[in-house]
Amino acid sequence: MIIFAVNLLALGVLVLACSGIFFSTLGQHVNFAGMQYENIKRPVILPVAGALPLVSGITLLIVNPMRAA
Repeated sequence: MIIFAVNLLALGVLVLACSGIFFSTLGQHVNFAGMQYENIKRPVILPVAGALPLVSGITLLIVNPMRAA
């Protein structure tokens, strides 16, 4: 249980550290007035996705860690 909690903590910290990174994917091409424009989609990793495992890991470490032993 402690190993699982530490893994949750590491995952939460990693996602929170990377939450500002944008991943770019190419979208549709648009031709207008002889020029070509590209649509770029940039989904964001939400900070909530990092906060949930971080809080879960802290909770597992605080609530009765000796029960796992």
